[in-house]
Amino acid sequence: MSHASNGDPGRTTDGDARSGATGFDFFEAGELPAPNLPAAEVARIVREHWRLDVELQTLGSQQDQNFLASAGGSPVGVVKITNPAFTATELAAQEAAAARIAASAPDLRIATTTTDASGSPRHAVAETSDGPRSIRLIHYLPGGTLSGGGYLSPPTIARMGELTARTSLALADFEHDGLDRVLQWDPRHADRVVELLAPHHPDPSRRTQVTDAAAAAWARLATVAADLPQQAVHLDLTDDNVVCTTERGIRSPDGLIDFGDVTRSWAVAELAITISSVLPAVRAFHERRPLSPAEIAAVWPLVVLRGAVLVVSGEHQVQLDGGANAYATSGVEREWRIFEQAVSVPIDVMTAVIADSLGVDVGAAEASTETRLETSPGDVARAVRLDVSITSDDVDAGAWLDADLEERLALAALDAGASVAWLERGTPRLSACRIRSASSSATVPTGIDVWFAEPQKLSAHGGSRLVIEMADGAIILDGAVLARTRARIRLEKPGAPRLPHLVRPEYATGWLALTEDPAQAMGLGGVGTGPSTIATSDAATLIARRDRSFADVQGHYYADPPRIERGWREHLIGTDGRVFLDMVNNVTPLGHGHPKLAAAVAKQLRTLNTNSRFNYGAVVAFSERLAALLPDPLDTVFLVNSGSEATDLAIRVALAATARRDVVSLLEAYHGWTYASDAVSTSTADNPNALATRPDWVHALDAPNPFRGVHRGADAARYAPEAADRIRRLAADGRPAAALIAETFSGNAGGIPLPDGYLAEVYSAVREVGGLAIADEVQAGYGRLGHWFWGFEQQGVVPDIVAVAKAAGNGYPLGAVITTRAIAARFRTQGYFFSSTGGSPASSVAGLAVLDAFKEERLQENAAETGGYLKHRLEELASRHPLIGTVHGLGLYLGVEFVRDRETLEPATEETAAICNRLLELGVIMQPTGDHQNVLKTKPPLCLARESADFFVDMLDRVLVEGW
Repeated sequence: MSHASNGDPGRTTDGDARSGATGFDFFEAGELPAPNLPAAEVARIVREHWRLDVELQTLGSQQDQNFLASAGGSPVGVVKITNPAFTATELAAQEAAAARIAASAPDLRIATTTTDASGSPRHAVAETSDGPRSIRLIHYLPGGTLSGGGYLSPPTIARMGELTARTSLALADFEHDGLDRVLQWDPRHADRVVELLAPHHPDPSRRTQVTDAAAAAWARLATVAADLPQQAVHLDLTDDNVVCTTERGIRSPDGLIDFGDVTRSWAVAELAITISSVLPAVRAFHERRPLSPAEIAAVWPLVVLRGAVLVVSGEHQVQLDGGANAYATSGVEREWRIFEQAVSVPIDVMTAVIADSLGVDVGAAEASTETRLETSPGDVARAVRLDVSITSDDVDAGAWLDADLEERLALAALDAGASVAWLERGTPRLSACRIRSASSSATVPTGIDVWFAEPQKLSAHGGSRLVIEMADGAIILDGAVLARTRARIRLEKPGAPRLPHLVRPEYATGWLALTEDPAQAMGLGGVGTGPSTIATSDAATLIARRDRSFADVQGHYYADPPRIERGWREHLIGTDGRVFLDMVNNVTPLGHGHPKLAAAVAKQLRTLNTNSRFNYGAVVAFSERLAALLPDPLDTVFLVNSGSEATDLAIRVALAATARRDVVSLLEAYHGWTYASDAVSTSTADNPNALATRPDWVHALDAPNPFRGVHRGADAARYAPEAADRIRRLAADGRPAAALIAETFSGNAGGIPLPDGYLAEVYSAVREVGGLAIADEVQAGYGRLGHWFWGFEQQGVVPDIVAVAKAAGNGYPLGAVITTRAIAARFRTQGYFFSSTGGSPASSVAGLAVLDAFKEERLQENAAETGGYLKHRLEELASRHPLIGTVHGLGLYLGVEFVRDRETLEPATEETAAICNRLLELGVIMQPTGDHQNVLKTKPPLCLARESADFFVDMLDRVLVEGW
């Protein structure tokens, strides 16, 4: 295995253009126009050589010519006419490399040459109108490549990294004379390729960007080239040449094509060429084929060089083919985007990020140079560190949205006697977060922000460069800083590029590796400084701790969830500074971080919090106000802690009041986790064994689902009489129902309204046989439907017992059962009842604050107005995307149901899960619901703004267009 010589990575003894390579030599070949044979002539050659009558469709190629060959409408292979510049030995090497990978990885699909009935390869040298040409019929791999503008998910990218690693391992000991060639795509020659072809680029500005970036990358590569192992490589495992199998809209790479660039090069070049989204691919590669520190250091320089070579080669090929090569022409802007992405973050930064993600020390972050930073008075004894982190106690409610927040905090500290007020380096800043962004914001500071009480003369002693940015944008290197004015101070390590002051959290480890902490250098202390304080990886750490101590059955959203430690209105904020739109949280109708609710509960907790058997005003006030919201004769309140307890208690009250034991519920419903509430829950999404494990006293009716139930559309009117008949038959059979319990709006099924008149008929039937009607308003109640405060109002009925929770406390534990005085009195036969914290002073105050906010902030009206607007936009989306079967719901109680076929209504379960994961990447919290888990559970806080509704629909539209 050969290695590059000292300091000159491209001048190798076995790959130098001047070393006498036996195969193709790009630098000696001169121009390399692609073959351009007429399709009719190629079809004739195929017929003459292999007795196949085929129809040909042109496929793209930069330097060869490709056709898709079909017979009878079905593909039979790809006809490849190889550029005449390549030798037969080189083609043999390509064939052998493909066969080697196919043998090593039989589960992968490899585009090898087809064979005829006798087993002979369909490979011939044919006389053509353009001279002798090597023509092969290669296996066609269906499924399409990963190229184009479609979204590539992290698992897809990781799979690409895995395929690249398996290819590298398969070719590790492959030797062949045909590998002795000099290709323009071999990164060992990238400097010469750029030097040769850059003058052909028509845009001077872009040309300069490419040559400068290539020179810098080449210089960096030279420092590790001698330590990079070489071997046979495919050298073109890009999204154009990786074929996938697509199931449920999810693409899984499992095939490799186009072995035309097989050669010998640096082994790590295989990975560098594959990378399109760095970390998932690198991690997957590293897990199978570990990278050495030198290879990790080489990855990003190689990525930059690959981008530079693509740009200059693409422009050169377009000019060479006179614009006739549509494939090359169409790729010019795409190749420029690849280059732009490669140079958008400095090499040092990306190298440090990659090394950190792999847990490998590559020495990119040198040991501290222990720079000392002097201030003129030198007094830091009265320094105050300001806290604007995600978990800050100093930033309340939505104050972080104030652009002057940091300035106000700093000046207040100085006014209080501080000599210095400062913001630390390395911790994501809440004040830098951006609402409704489809990507992460730059929230992590690479230096500190300082306000001095007195003017200062700053000077640095040591290896790092002192950079001071003033509030007016002026840059100072060692100099005077005015008093009471913000100064952004960075210590940039020797050789580091000029750094931005705020960087995105996913790249923060890389940027911070290029800095020292000015706070330490000034003697301000090391509280929360350095890369270790970044919260970008603590989400995974916290989940691991949770898994060790929390019961497995208590699941969490998402496989790799962000860590959420703050919320504001309809937004949630991760510890890395990412802001998410919360479209699923019906627990908090007022939104997150509600100031008045927080203040009311905090005040009550400071004065008294005990159980409801004591005599205090809040429990009475809340009970009176809650009862007043219900129609007569519902006037008596029980207070509990949760929805599960509320539905459980409602069932127990009904059983006691009727002296019966049978209960009727509906299929596809969820009522809670306590014994009684779980017994009447039939949702298989929450419990796959729900239907098989119901106790014999529970009798389930068909779910009145007009979209996919047993009766659909206009036939949904049949649900009510059939349910009523079932209730009567149970009574006739000696099993009269104590109660019917039903959601007043089918929430767990996906926000589906009950058919008109449904509850009126079934309530009538259950009362006819002496039972009671229980309305489960845990999700639908409290104004979520917009036009009605209670779900049963939409049905024009009055239940006997109502169960309430979720919205009642805006996340504070509070639930209630409301019934008549007579029914409540019959529960005395069960003994004494109370709930320790249900109706406690703090819970009651929370309930009162919620009711106040509903009135003051017009939340029910907003549910109607914004909910109507949101549903209209979602329905418009459905008109363009057939995956959306329908949009259910009213107000802000909606469900977007995905189906694979609008006729069969086959549920798109896997697609829905993938869409939710993709929405998370775009900044939207969303989860599936329904027994088939194919409905988007669209139940956001009732304070949802119209702009947030637009953001959700726009991001969903983007996912449905780009893929998941």
